[in-house]
Amino acid sequence: MKIPVKRFIAVILLLFLPVTVKAEVKEYALPNGLKVLLVENHNAPIATFQIWYRVGSMYEQIGKTGMSHLLEHMMFKGTKMHGPKTFSRIIQRNGGVDNAFTTKDYTMYYQKLASDRINISLDLESDRMANLLIDPKDFSSEKKVVMEERRMRYEDDPQNLVYEAVLAAAFENHPYRWPVIGWMSDIASIKRDELYNYYRTYYAPDNAVIVIAGDIKTDRIMKDIEDTFGKIKRGADVKTPVIEEPGQLGKREVFVKKEAELPYFLSAYHVPDLPSKDGYALDVLATILAGGKSSRFYKSLVYEKQIALGADAGYDGLHKNPFLFFLSATAAPDKSIEEVRKALYEEVDRIKKEPPTGRELQRAKNQIETSFIMGEDSIFFQAEILGMYEMIGDWHYKDEYLKGIRAVTSDDVMGVARRYLVDDNMTMGILIPQRIKAIGDQG
Repeated sequence: MKIPVKRFIAVILLLFLPVTVKAEVKEYALPNGLKVLLVENHNAPIATFQIWYRVGSMYEQIGKTGMSHLLEHMMFKGTKMHGPKTFSRIIQRNGGVDNAFTTKDYTMYYQKLASDRINISLDLESDRMANLLIDPKDFSSEKKVVMEERRMRYEDDPQNLVYEAVLAAAFENHPYRWPVIGWMSDIASIKRDELYNYYRTYYAPDNAVIVIAGDIKTDRIMKDIEDTFGKIKRGADVKTPVIEEPGQLGKREVFVKKEAELPYFLSAYHVPDLPSKDGYALDVLATILAGGKSSRFYKSLVYEKQIALGADAGYDGLHKNPFLFFLSATAAPDKSIEEVRKALYEEVDRIKKEPPTGRELQRAKNQIETSFIMGEDSIFFQAEILGMYEMIGDWHYKDEYLKGIRAVTSDDVMGVARRYLVDDNMTMGILIPQRIKAIGDQG
């Protein structure tokens, strides 16, 4: 990931069939602690099943990073009832799609099926919540797959290496400092029994939330959830790590030398998370700076001065703990990264001195609101946004998002820029391109 800009709005809009009714959320809880959120929407005969586990890379220990992501891979490797690769094949044979992802704060698995087949998800997910095997041979081979994934996504991607280095420097104490995929040496050192114990600790009904949206009957589906998940015993008490990051006392810099075509830089600033008031203003600030071709960065650096191929700003407030605000740019050919940085920071300084115009502010708010509302036309997004907010604290926060955005003023935007986008709160990473060696080049 180069910059996690508005992760919760991203490609969902393109991948899932839209519907148009905003439906009521019904909340249930089973005696074993499993929480269930249901959204009835009968516009189309489809439904999405999502199960969210309160475990991600922030729950890992030093020396064992990557456990959560590796476990996500192993969840597709079978139980006594369903062998390796069976899970996805069953979903595909029934015309559905399935996948999963791991973040710093949580892990989510999902399927999208015709609504009359959504019970397949209940049977399969309840089985692997309780009965995952983690066969030693499958574990050994999958670990190599994850190591190769890390090699391709990080070791061979210079900008991702910069992102990784910046996070490691920006956080001194908090586990947000390590990558979700884990460090290569840590992945290699994970043992099968360690991963199985990790699974038994965190994959339990009282550490999970089910979200189902679509063409369902809540009473009927709840009876089926009780029949499948209700018999699974509670797990051991799991406490979310309470870790405070000490305040940053000065600018930090990291440099990455890697074979690459063009120089790149990334600046990160510690900021509060949602649903704080400053969080909404930071979201608007990111859109004003880099929200499309009408944004300040694009007009100045890319279009007018033509010194950057791209410039971005990103705020992702959907974390359990405060995270970062990002600024980045890639220099155009034959342009200095110092020249690009100077021009970008001039734009940041300008918004600190003069608040955005009313028209500029409203345009940014309209962009954010339009994206959010369009997202809610997707039953997948309806379910996903509930799950994300539930993972960071409470799904009801979702209803406050647009209210918070609409309440942001120009002075709020200028205020958060002044407060957080300062040198003493900055960690900056610079990619220094190295010559790409040709095949057979020994020099």
